[in-house]
Amino acid sequence: MQKIIVTGGLGYIGSHTVVLLQQAGFQVSIIDDLSNSSIEVLDKIKKISGVKPDFFLVDLQDKKQLDTVFSTHQFDGVIHFAAFKAVGESVEKPLLYYRNNLIGLINILEAMQENKVQNFIFSSSCTVYGQADYMPINENTPLKQPQSPYGKTKAMGEDIIADFAKVSNTKAISLRYFNPVGAHPSGLIGEIPNGIPNNLLPYITQTASGLRSELAVFGNDYEIRDGTAIRDYIDVNDLAEAHVLALQYLLKRDNTPAISFFNLGSGTGSTVLEIVQTFEKANNLKIPFAICERRSGDIQEAYADYSKAKDVLGWIPKTNLETSMQTAWNFQKNI
Repeated sequence: MQKIIVTGGLGYIGSHTVVLLQQAGFQVSIIDDLSNSSIEVLDKIKKISGVKPDFFLVDLQDKKQLDTVFSTHQFDGVIHFAAFKAVGESVEKPLLYYRNNLIGLINILEAMQENKVQNFIFSSSCTVYGQADYMPINENTPLKQPQSPYGKTKAMGEDIIADFAKVSNTKAISLRYFNPVGAHPSGLIGEIPNGIPNNLLPYITQTASGLRSELAVFGNDYEIRDGTAIRDYIDVNDLAEAHVLALQYLLKRDNTPAISFFNLGSGTGSTVLEIVQTFEKANNLKIPFAICERRSGDIQEAYADYSKAKDVLGWIPKTNLETSMQTAWNFQKNI
């Protein structure tokens, strides 16, 4: 049984990926500092998959603790989710993001090198493209300066990994997510942000549940069909499956490049108001909202061409938007 370590494995995308990894026959260990997750997720993963992963409470900035984990266990690969991820917060606290996201990444790569772990999957983001000149965005779309420190840490992270892979035996894949939504069909795991949500769907579900009085829609003056920003919303379970397929691809090591990049999205762009309407229809609810000023760091439009992931990894998105809206609401009701 191949052993995989998942950093940030109790977080939103990480926990869904751990479930699928275990169901695919991998032995999984989780590193998480619980800064944006809960230890209760560990038991929920066990309830879904029947297996409780090994767990290490480690801050990736603590190199000594991290080295202890790697030196006392053998791993066949690393999936690296652990990072701060809020665009707005990164604009307000740039040094926090640069320190956490980049030093954590460097420490992981050093631990891999010292312990001869040669397969690495990086949780990246479509923010590395900035505001692209054309849609849909494919992997050959020119990278522009990201408009937030969060996005810059992802772009810098890809550069760090690429430089490292050139001079080591490491094979790496960077998965560039568009906008993850939805929750596990069991209703046991999903997205629980700290404080006011930065992502649209948890803001909607918290408004629907009464935790928020109304949804804040940031800007309705974009030069698109209803004035609100367009994003590509991809179900978290489909994203998790892409990580399993990417890992299996790496482990074959059949002439795989030192580093590969893949977009993960649905291929369709939806405006903020269209997502609100889809949620309302899927769950027979009304969501009060108010138009606010645009947020610093936000772009106007982004949606994916995922054909490379389809051709190379055999991955396609399977979950429709209405189902994602229903699972997200079901999870919110179970919190």
